Amino acid sequence: MRIAVLDDYQGVALTSADWSAVTDHPRTPCTVEVFRDHVSEPDALVERLEPYDAVVVMRERTPLPADVLAALPRLRLVVTTGRRNPSIDVAAASAAGITVCGTESLATAPAELTWALVLGLARHLVPEATAVRDGGWQTTVGRDLSGHTLGVLGLGRIGSQVAAVGRAFGMDVVAWSRNLTPARAEAAGARAVALDELLSASDVVSVHLPLADGTRGLVGDRELALMRPDALLVNTSRGPIVDEHALLAALERGHLGGAGLDVFDEEPLPADHPLRTAPRTLLTPHLGYVTRDVYATFFGGVVEDVTAYLEGSPIRVL
Repeated sequence: MRIAVLDDYQGVALTSADWSAVTDHPRTPCTVEVFRDHVSEPDALVERLEPYDAVVVMRERTPLPADVLAALPRLRLVVTTGRRNPSIDVAAASAAGITVCGTESLATAPAELTWALVLGLARHLVPEATAVRDGGWQTTVGRDLSGHTLGVLGLGRIGSQVAAVGRAFGMDVVAWSRNLTPARAEAAGARAVALDELLSASDVVSVHLPLADGTRGLVGDRELALMRPDALLVNTSRGPIVDEHALLAALERGHLGGAGLDVFDEEPLPADHPLRTAPRTLLTPHLGYVTRDVYATFFGGVVEDVTAYLEGSPIRVL
């Protein structure tokens, strides 16, 4: 059995877990081949994957739509890191006899990165660190978090942790999602408010909603205009939830104190993308889940899934 591991940017997939249960399987020993580059063009992706029986994908880095799956008659197993992956056409895979399964994940890592972005923006850490290295000293004035308002869009596993840290900083925490009840918000230490109220009242707005038809483009021109002129917007969830064109326009006209983005409409972000040079931004390359513990969880789960598939044992099917 030949297994392809896609988008292993750091080259750590094979060292993040013990793969011997797969490579030395007594009945079906497998060969595991790792690809560190990203292929986005469908025909090139099909050409790459044609020799493989199984494919391991890292979250939504490489989509597997129906047309790609249909062009891979040898493919029998797809393992995605994480509990869900909307970029895989699971129905088409099932119809083609391809098993799709996932792994466990950790909510702590993206919550921690969220606060790295918030603090980096609030205290101008990148320009100040750069100034020190260049021989400068104190070029900006930072902003406080204590006594100010944090708005959390999406109060699930990650959003609840972000809210808890906000409370620890002494912030008033408000939250919104379409199905959020006052009782659920209170249990997470927040107040449920309407979307427009959250946007207009918050000094920091952090996005933690899943990407779906109802959340795509949720924060657009109108919503950004509701935000305070010096508010910070942080998105560590999914890029298309915030309209990139609207965000760029707001930043260019001086509205918003800053934007911290870990996710983008297109990833990897094109070298000439205007966000790379937009003012008052702190950009990271989708690092929310890129930590040692998360990778150990991801790839350990991949090994478990592949082993279960080989032995006909119960598997975490999506």
